[in-house]
Amino acid sequence: MNLDDEEAVGLGGVELIRAAMRKAARQLDWKVETIGWIGTRFGTMVAVRDTRQVPGEHRTVVDAAMYERMSAAVARVSSSEPREAPIQRGSVALMTQEFRAAVAEANA
Repeated sequence: MNLDDEEAVGLGGVELIRAAMRKAARQLDWKVETIGWIGTRFGTMVAVRDTRQVPGEHRTVVDAAMYERMSAAVARVSSSEPREAPIQRGSVALMTQEFRAAVAEANA
């Protein structure tokens, strides 16, 4: 997630956000690793990652998705024309929007 620093502080700070993300991920039986920084040039950044191995029956699909995302990133970087990046399923931008919506709903 990418949040404004002020917004992250209003939600309890990076450590509280990371703890909430770890708790939610563990409820899904993920083996997790989290990171979080406040005050980056992009604002506050928080991430959670499932460190389990991808099951063999899903490996082909996961590898294809990773290849597609990397190819798209390389194409965007190599492009001579700057353009806005599309919001992709599972992207930081989309997850941040979903997080903000969940917080707003919980506070309503």
